[in-house]
Amino acid sequence: MPIIVNLDVMMAKRKMSLNELSDKVGLTLSNLSILKTGKAKAIRFSTLETICDVLDCQPGDILEYVKDE
Repeated sequence: MPIIVNLDVMMAKRKMSLNELSDKVGLTLSNLSILKTGKAKAIRFSTLETICDVLDCQPGDILEYVKDE
């Protein structure tokens, strides 16, 4: 998949667990886990905005485009 989700990288940089992020963002652990593992097919801008606010980062810190070979 050409879109890579670096949520785990940002969480590690902020020393934040999945449980803590789940509480602060208001998403279930399972939905955050699906996003973190790159299995999500979509993300709402409002969800991305909240995650960026909690992690104090930009959307580009979480999402990365990698061209297919």
